[in-house]
Amino acid sequence: MTARELDRVIEMAWEDRTPFEAIKFQFNLVESDVIKIMRKELKPSSFKLWRKRVNSGISQKHLKKRNDSITRFKCSRQRSISNNKISKR
Repeated sequence: MTARELDRVIEMAWEDRTPFEAIKFQFNLVESDVIKIMRKELKPSSFKLWRKRVNSGISQKHLKKRNDSITRFKCSRQRSISNNKISKR
């Protein structure tokens, strides 16, 4: 995995509204792989906060916890994943 891909996985994992299924779809990493990456790359305190947030009722990291009306992995205003920038208005 390249440094850029690793950064993107961490960014996606950190976002509350990006489900683990989206990470699996794009990078073929299951939840346990993402947890291992986050444990290795984050400071221990940051990792603990992230795990607490992911396991809380607030996080939507699992599709089963998400609202059924959310049907996409990314913002509709976001460019393709290769550019990964919100377009200017």
